[in-house]
Amino acid sequence: MATIETPTLRTHPSVPALQRDAMRDKFPYPAKPDTQTALGYPAKLIDNWQTVAIAKMGELVSHNKALKVYLDACVKCGACTDKCHYFIGTADPKNMPVARQDLFRQVYRRYYTWTGRFFPKLVGAKDLTPAILDDWYNYFHQCSQCRRCAVFCPYGIDTAEISMAAREILDHIGKGQKYCNEIVHKVHKVGNNLGLPAPALRHTLESLEEDILQETGVAVRLPLDEIGAEVLFITPSADFFAEPHVDGLIGYAKVFHQAGISWTLSTHASEAANFGLFIGSQEHLQKIALRIRDAAHDLKAKRIVFGECGHAWRVAYNFLKSLVGEFEFLDARYPIPQHICEVTHDLLQRGALHIDKTANDARVLTFHDSCNIARASRMGHTSGGQFSIPREIIRAVANHFYEMPAKTRHEKTFCCGGGGGLLTDELLELRVKGALPRMEALQAVTQAHNVTHLVTICAICKTQFSKVLPYYGFNMNQVMSLHHLVGDALIL
Repeated sequence: MATIETPTLRTHPSVPALQRDAMRDKFPYPAKPDTQTALGYPAKLIDNWQTVAIAKMGELVSHNKALKVYLDACVKCGACTDKCHYFIGTADPKNMPVARQDLFRQVYRRYYTWTGRFFPKLVGAKDLTPAILDDWYNYFHQCSQCRRCAVFCPYGIDTAEISMAAREILDHIGKGQKYCNEIVHKVHKVGNNLGLPAPALRHTLESLEEDILQETGVAVRLPLDEIGAEVLFITPSADFFAEPHVDGLIGYAKVFHQAGISWTLSTHASEAANFGLFIGSQEHLQKIALRIRDAAHDLKAKRIVFGECGHAWRVAYNFLKSLVGEFEFLDARYPIPQHICEVTHDLLQRGALHIDKTANDARVLTFHDSCNIARASRMGHTSGGQFSIPREIIRAVANHFYEMPAKTRHEKTFCCGGGGGLLTDELLELRVKGALPRMEALQAVTQAHNVTHLVTICAICKTQFSKVLPYYGFNMNQVMSLHHLVGDALIL
């Protein structure tokens, strides 16, 4: 475990004392030239980067009315300042949402407002300099795009949108981020974030089938590229190889098996995640989403179901149809798309799954609301379904469940600290410090109810918690998939 100066868990959280430029030198590795060019971006920082960046900013502001409103509307009321987990954990004032926005806003005002052009000092407008560009690269990669600040902003200003715009500009001038851009490239090339080729994926699924048979005595299939299956199942590629993710995949398979639903995974679209969102690229967002449409069409699926992944569900729920068009070939009786929690919840409501809740009695559970599900999507047919459905599933399959403090759940949930394309080792210090508010909430419910496991429905959250829990005195194995619980409780 790398040595990190871990913040102390606080009994009574408060606004931290400011530490100016505390995270100024904490930035991600730059993308390699061949990755940049493969995605259509300059291989390195171009000579006329300032001109191109300013022009790209104007293009984005003119095409995105919400972005322009966010840049124009802020009145510096301070409501957002202490709502960011990275500011709370690092105390760097540039990690205040309003300060992060101003890194972009000050340049926008200089070039795209009348007062900024003629009276820049009056409105805090600044030229785009190399120093400001460095701040963009550093601090817009210290935003997980979790949107918590927008919940508390009286104008609903969404720092995530501004961060996405800044990252898109950075890519277009040759200053891309290695982690996100390599992942986008792998999906275009192979079909998933891991770069896992079809033969390896097939072998992995066959091995898991053998494991399930050995454990349960029941032949549960994990089919791949089966034409005519009812469900095309799209799940994060982390589910194929790593704990605690793989236990969720096994849980999905058990649910489909017991419900008698034919389903298949796809080698062409073997990834639910869409990092086009994180880099703010409509082009790559759409290109990745098209793989899902193509797979559903080619495999003659009747419906599309997504696995446990936070931002993947945000993209699917909000943007899938607008990105790739109507799915006229799917069964109109089902929502397009569906979340696996919606499917499982419906089956439980109808009594189609046989459950033994006592199978989970050794676990005392709490639940983490993942940002993109909590604040950027819905589930089911009623408002707040993204909160009630996962919890109703937990209560249906387990006997011991307790909530974290009210101010840290539902739409007020704190980010895990690793989202938004920041789940990379060179940003581990940021991730550990950014996890502080969530770890404090976990500590509170653990002390009150002896909680043993943290359940979540996001692949990034699972990976992040597995990494940072030990820094705060918890066990990395405490985090688990919701469908791991479901799978363990099913009577096959």
